[in-house]
Amino acid sequence: MEALTDAIYTTPIIDHHAHNLLLPSEITSEPFLSITSEACGNALKHATSTLAHLRAVKQIAAVLNCEPTWEVVQRRIEEERKVANDAWAKRCFQGIETVLIDDGLDEETVYKYDWHDRLTRSKCKRVVRIENIAEDLLVEQLKGPHSNDGGSFDKLCQRFVQTIEEAVLDKEVVGFKSIIAYHTGLAIETPLADNNRSRYEEAFQELAAKYKGLEDEMRLEDATLGSYFVHLVAQAISTNGGKHDKARKPFQFHTGLGDNDEDLRLSNPLFMRPFIEAYPEVPIVLLHASYPFTKGAGYLASVYENVYLDIGEVFPMVSQEGQESVIRDALDLCPTEKMMWSTDGHWFPETYLLAVLQVREALEKVLKQYVIRESLTVPEAIKVVKDIYFNTSNRLYELNLTLSPMISSPAVLKKSKKMDNIALFTTFLEANPTVKYLRVQWLDYTSILRARVFPIRQALNLFGKGSYLAIFPCLGNLQNDILAPGHVPIGMMNLNPCFEGLRLGARPGHATVQGEFLEANAENEVAACPRTILRKVVETALSHSLEFLIGFEIEVVFVAYTIENDKFEFNNQPLSQGHAWSTSRALQREDIISLLEEINDTLSRAGIELQQFHAEACAGQYEFVIGPLPPLTAVDTLLATREIISSLAAKHKLHATLIPKPVPSGVGTGAHMHISMTPLEHYESFYAGVLKHLRAITALSLPSIASYERMIDGAWAGGTWVAWGTQNRETPFRKIEDSHWEIKCIDGLANMYLTLAAIIGTGLQGWLKRDPISPDCDREPATLSDEERAQLGICSRMPENFEEAIAAFETDSLATEVLGQECVRTYLSVKKEEMELLKGMKAEERRNWLIERY
Repeated sequence: MEALTDAIYTTPIIDHHAHNLLLPSEITSEPFLSITSEACGNALKHATSTLAHLRAVKQIAAVLNCEPTWEVVQRRIEEERKVANDAWAKRCFQGIETVLIDDGLDEETVYKYDWHDRLTRSKCKRVVRIENIAEDLLVEQLKGPHSNDGGSFDKLCQRFVQTIEEAVLDKEVVGFKSIIAYHTGLAIETPLADNNRSRYEEAFQELAAKYKGLEDEMRLEDATLGSYFVHLVAQAISTNGGKHDKARKPFQFHTGLGDNDEDLRLSNPLFMRPFIEAYPEVPIVLLHASYPFTKGAGYLASVYENVYLDIGEVFPMVSQEGQESVIRDALDLCPTEKMMWSTDGHWFPETYLLAVLQVREALEKVLKQYVIRESLTVPEAIKVVKDIYFNTSNRLYELNLTLSPMISSPAVLKKSKKMDNIALFTTFLEANPTVKYLRVQWLDYTSILRARVFPIRQALNLFGKGSYLAIFPCLGNLQNDILAPGHVPIGMMNLNPCFEGLRLGARPGHATVQGEFLEANAENEVAACPRTILRKVVETALSHSLEFLIGFEIEVVFVAYTIENDKFEFNNQPLSQGHAWSTSRALQREDIISLLEEINDTLSRAGIELQQFHAEACAGQYEFVIGPLPPLTAVDTLLATREIISSLAAKHKLHATLIPKPVPSGVGTGAHMHISMTPLEHYESFYAGVLKHLRAITALSLPSIASYERMIDGAWAGGTWVAWGTQNRETPFRKIEDSHWEIKCIDGLANMYLTLAAIIGTGLQGWLKRDPISPDCDREPATLSDEERAQLGICSRMPENFEEAIAAFETDSLATEVLGQECVRTYLSVKKEEMELLKGMKAEERRNWLIERY
């Protein structure tokens, strides 16, 4: 996919339809708010609450490295406009090879088309708007010597045709454009027969009479006349365009989306079929994706050789999801080599900037989805990119440009993303001025949460400049800081804070954030980084339009402890009397309820809202429920919640442990996950895919020798059989409602990034293949006979121990495919070494050792 990503972000763009920028003296003559809206007048004030506007503010703020608010963005842009040599406009035009400029705007308020050459790599060209020519000639005639009767219509037509024919031969003119959709709609009338031409003269005289004395307001709004001028242009292109071995210049038409000056119903390009068929040699370009009539426009491009489809203007006028839908709708029928793209940029350079940023994001998502679904190969998808961005326009407008990648574009994109990350950090600090320390954390392969703490000034000096935390390759660390076999303390990698998950921490003045690892060059991601692996799996699922919400039941046991002779000792004394599941008595001790209340209050200040908390079955055991949240956010929040719980327990002279069996005779401690997906279609196949690989996944979800002490039948822990059942707490998977299921075979020792990545990745494969799911088990599998289990498709037991789980993991090829070879290699190395370490301890020693660390 990297080649496709490179193509999307480095292929130069021929912007085949756009408009002039305003002169500095006129910059306030048009509303800046219009950069993301076709609204005008009083309606425009509501644009600030549209998805298109809100997204644009964030994107421009990321480029400007400022607070993502409209007021701040406007202020920063005003500052950028003052920088010499049009530096800001040049930044906004980055990635654009050339612009073909519609000359229809008021030439007294905008730069001339060739002024824009300074902003692009290749010289810009003109597109002639035909209604302007007709209206200008009509005004001249009305003000001329025959103004009393408006002059001769035939004379007007002669002058119009002459002007068009000159433009056909003008090398600076690459095409023509009509906005008849605005005036009278796209149902272009057929030219009248010669014996009925008097109708033209009558319409002409009526128009002349209407605008007598009001020439500056002239508008060609008569359907008969407007249609006739369109036909005259098509005839001129057809007759003169093929001379001198030159291709006929394209004829662009405004279709679809526009302001309230047009009747949107009449801008449907399907009305143009008779016109299209009348001029088979005239290239006709349907502008603006014909939104919302994109499918119809794609149909016309697919059945008429001379029709081409532009998918511009919706960037940035439409929401992100709407833009992606436009691309998909166009690709339903339209040949990719007949698609092209434009910014429809106008007045303000920011319209160009946003359009380029957004089309690249949309194409990346849509085309990668097609590649994953095998609708396209990577080379085919790259060709689509080059056709839409460059080749089709280059060929159609006979520009004869050479496609040469714009190498700076990927760096610009990465810088923008980095700025966006930094902006999140600085905005957070502005909202939380009491923060004095930043903890940058990562979860290693033994599920130990590790951290570096920065005084906030140092954090700003480092991360505020876009730098990273350099650290040795530490993912092979065991709990005792011994490196697993195959890992050496040589080299460096970089930890990049992911500030979208930044939140207040357990202590006043502390903030925490999870990070992802980059290679030493800070360009490539570390293949074994757990958070990166989950992010990529989620992105892959999203490319198939699958989204997930994740919740967790966090079970902890609060224990008293002593440290003697540098040894941690859990004294196994219960913290409450009569402790049982959901009992009120377990909430009566003042020290316990005070701790629980402080936990809730601290979580709330950190932006984490508990759904509920209650006593669980083991003495000192409590459950805290969080979610539902998107996968990455859910795991980040899980870690933040655990850290707050543990820190506050320590403040109260207690230790909060996650280990599966802190009390050998007590009920175990799990980390049950709730998962739901949208859309709901075929969700059973998703869970069938996970169940198929569940034995291997347990190496991640039950990742320790200690994990299997909890996994017994009859303890509501999910049992020992690979099965599922509706509201069945003795199966590993409990169906709650539709796609909302609970996964019980997980405990607090699991690296949840890797566990969830494996669940979503294997489930996605099941969903793609439409795997059938086994029957619903409505009884305890352990109580069934072999024959009864067979009837329910229950044929495999969960691993009895960690060795068996590791063996299943090693032989499951999908695990390697989902997680990647480097992850699997690292995990096996670390966990096998950890297993040997724990085996060398006696049971009580091992329990204390684990409680101390988890």
